[in-house]
Amino acid sequence: MLQKVQLSTDVTLVCTQHALSTEKEEIMGLLIGEVHNDGTLVSIVSSVILRRLDKKPDRVEISEEQLVQATLRAEELATEVGRPLRVVGWYHSHPHITVWPSHVDLATQSMYQRMDPTFVGIIFAVFLTDQSAKAPSIQITCFQSFNEGSTQSRREIELELTSNNKSLTLNNFEILTQLPTILKEEEDEAYKNDVGDNEVDDIINKQHNVAVRTIAIGHIVEKISRPMLETLVARNTINNIRLKALKKKHQELMSKLENTTNIQS
Repeated sequence: MLQKVQLSTDVTLVCTQHALSTEKEEIMGLLIGEVHNDGTLVSIVSSVILRRLDKKPDRVEISEEQLVQATLRAEELATEVGRPLRVVGWYHSHPHITVWPSHVDLATQSMYQRMDPTFVGIIFAVFLTDQSAKAPSIQITCFQSFNEGSTQSRREIELELTSNNKSLTLNNFEILTQLPTILKEEEDEAYKNDVGDNEVDDIINKQHNVAVRTIAIGHIVEKISRPMLETLVARNTINNIRLKALKKKHQELMSKLENTTNIQS
């Protein structure tokens, strides 16, 4: 029985940023990782951001095609890092509502557990407001589903945030930078569906649809792309400072080693 899940900080960043991309509808993605031989631990090392099939405030769906694509990506990563990676779970957001899974979430989780008993679900509750808090908060829960009589209930799984897997850091940041593109594709698809093939549609409706799409893309740039760029630039600056300090330390150690060698000779 699954007892614990380890989630790297890079994957947590990707999932959180995805969850914060919209406060009107739920988002979702799949998790790639490995299950240890004793079956008690899942180490989640990467994620796959999925385009929403339909924008809904209270539910999300995974298509068979998306699941196949994620499985193929897991196989590619497994070859790259030499580890038995596969799709081990899914995540989605709860904007403005409790972190606990709904009956729809439990039914979805139960369906995947029938195929894989170690399959896990993670929920990111975002934009939560509390009178005592100065800013909206974020809550995370990890769960599985089980039958309790004729109803389905949740079983909480211990969640541990771990240090990043260095072999997959580049992959995880590539996933993060794909987020604005995926969100834009969703808006383009929504615009295409609204416009349709109706050439006699009045000009007011056409202008309205164009304006909605323009505002949505502006939101992506302002709320996603710009903060993401600022975060990555800040992280690069910190890494450069650390690299400079490590080089200085390396020079000091090499100098001490050279002095010690000279004394011994």
